[in-house]
Amino acid sequence: MTENVDVPMLLRFRPAALTILLVSAAPPVLGHHSLTEYEAARHQTLNVVVREFHFVNPHPYLLVDSPMGTSDRVWRLELDNRFELVAIGMTSNTFTRGDRLIVTGAPGRDQKPILYVRELDRPADGFRYEQPSSTPRIVRPPRTDR
Repeated sequence: MTENVDVPMLLRFRPAALTILLVSAAPPVLGHHSLTEYEAARHQTLNVVVREFHFVNPHPYLLVDSPMGTSDRVWRLELDNRFELVAIGMTSNTFTRGDRLIVTGAPGRDQKPILYVRELDRPADGFRYEQPSSTPRIVRPPRTDR
């Protein structure tokens, strides 16, 4: 005679519950995109005017106008991840339409008008953003009103 043993529901679904727990606890890096769309070995410098600043995840970016010959060309300038930019004091108001910038970074492959920003200067107020390695920083000019 076979005896029916009622296995508690939690034990029956243990493998599925464990899988869900592990997947949901995976680090966000797994979903992070690479920078392969940029030519990291090359550097390009542009004089641009801000059109829009999008302070979004995962990477904030600027849409800017860059004079190219007889017409303007719209470029997308990608910055480091939003989390690190917030940590160094950047906000959604850091850049506004009309700001004139000088930017240097890795240009897009295949002549795409995109740039991964390594240095950014705003001459009007001395603001400077740098990302010489994996950690960005903002360099502010010394105060002169003392």
